[in-house]
Order: sequence, then structure tokens, then C-alpha cells
Amino acid sequence: MKIEIDSNSGFCFGVVNAIQLAEMELERNETLYCLGDIVHNSAEVERLKTKGLVTIEHNQLKTLKNCKVLLRAHGEPPETYEIAIKNNIELIDASCPVVLKLQNNIKLGFDAILKKGGQVVIYGKVGHAEVNGLVGQTNGRAIVISGIEDLHKIDFSKPVNLFSQTTKSIEGFYDIQKEIKKRMIEIQQTENIKFISNDTICRQVSHRQPKLHEFVKKHDVIIFVSGQKSSNGRMLYKVCKEENPNTYFVSDIDELKSEWFKNIESIGVCGATSTPRWLMEKIAENIEILSI
Repeated sequence: MKIEIDSNSGFCFGVVNAIQLAEMELERNETLYCLGDIVHNSAEVERLKTKGLVTIEHNQLKTLKNCKVLLRAHGEPPETYEIAIKNNIELIDASCPVVLKLQNNIKLGFDAILKKGGQVVIYGKVGHAEVNGLVGQTNGRAIVISGIEDLHKIDFSKPVNLFSQTTKSIEGFYDIQKEIKKRMIEIQQTENIKFISNDTICRQVSHRQPKLHEFVKKHDVIIFVSGQKSSNGRMLYKVCKEENPNTYFVSDIDELKSEWFKNIESIGVCGATSTPRWLMEKIAENIEILSI
């Protein structure tokens, strides 16, 4: 039986950078605080916890003083930086450059559209760490939509400036764009609408979709490895499942089932941008044991 780990799966640049910064700091100090899970993968969070990384929530940040805090790749709203200055907290900022650029563009877009009586709309997951940082650039006034079902939140009689969370699907974004434009034209009864659409999806993430399509075609069974909290993981798992119905979502070795591998010739192991390579290798080793 053949087991192959997808060479294109695993951490994206932003996550690699955040983890490297954390490990470098932990080599010099026994403890480092991280604002939220450094990556949406519990196995990797636990690994770094053993090295001294302490995960805190935003309400805990306000109680800390005179210490170091790592900001993960997802980015943070302005309030986080204000608290750090006030409490003499040294920030190790691992915010992804792609996210930082998007934050700046949303701030500028919000200021511009506000003068025209319009609204900023963000296609993303409500409450997601990256989305919270993006909404923070608009003083909490951006409208967050997760899909077509949330479009009722938008006032289609007013100008719209549309952005996207960096890890959303391209297809989903363009479906949303098309529907917003259609409804604005219907409400305003003119083609001359004030609608700006910004495709702000990270191509390092989106380009994994076509590569995954090719990978899953090669195997009888696909084991998709991801943390339950990962939005990117759920999106890429769906890509795999649609291409290969024999796709199974697991977060660690205890979720593997031996019956998945009976009379199978080829198994593919892949994962999200938040899935560590070592975990996919661990999964592959245990599949080999289960299939004996």
C-alpha cells in the first residue's frame, strides 16, 4: 500500500514566521505570552506550550504589565496596540504582511466610503481572529457576511466597498460580489452604482485548491489533517471531499479508523495552512500501523 504526504500542504509563510519568532524568543526566555492560539491547530499549540508558550485571551491582556506578548499572523485591531503601550508590554508582532496590507486598505477604504455615506462589507467568518482585526480598522462599523444568507445586513441603496478575509474561497467571494451588485442595481434601478470590490484573498492559500484537486485524484482514500478551529481547513477539506468522497477529516491519530484502509492501494495525507508537517508525518506513520 502506498501512502503519500502532499508536498504542498502545511504551514503558510505567515504561520511559519510566527512559530519561528516564538521559538527564537523561548530559547532566550522560559515564558512567552501569545494573544490567542498561535495557529488553529491544537497539536501545534500543545507542542509550543511544552516549550513555555502561554496562550492568553484579549481580556487577560489588559491585566498584564511589563512583559512580552506575541501577536500571531492573524493581525490585531488598533485597541491591542493601545493596551500594550499603556501597560508597557513589548509586542513581538508576527502579523502576516498580507493581512497588514489588507488592514491598511480597509482603513483607507472605510474613510473614503464613509464620506460618501457608504459601508464597508467584509466577506469572512464572524468572530474569526483576522476578521476582528479587520473590523477594528473601521471602529467596529464594518459589516461582516459569511455567505449569501447574510446579505440582508447590507443597505443596497448605499455605496458598498467589499473586501474579503484572506483565507476565504475565491469562488465564494465572486459569488458574493455578483449577488451584491445584482441587488444594488435592483434597489437603485440603475447600472450606475457605487460599488467597489477588492479581491483580497491570499493567493498562497487559494493556489492550493487546484493543486489539491490533482493530489486527491491520485489516491483511493484521503486523510485531511486540520484543527477544528481552522476556517482554511474546513474550506480545503470541502475541496477534497467534493473531488474524492473517500476523504476523512482528522485532527490527530486517535481519530483514525482502521476500516478506512481495508483493501486500499493508495492513501493521500494532506492538510490546511495551519497544519504542521510533523503532524501529517505522524498521521502517515499511524496509518501504516493500522493497515497491517
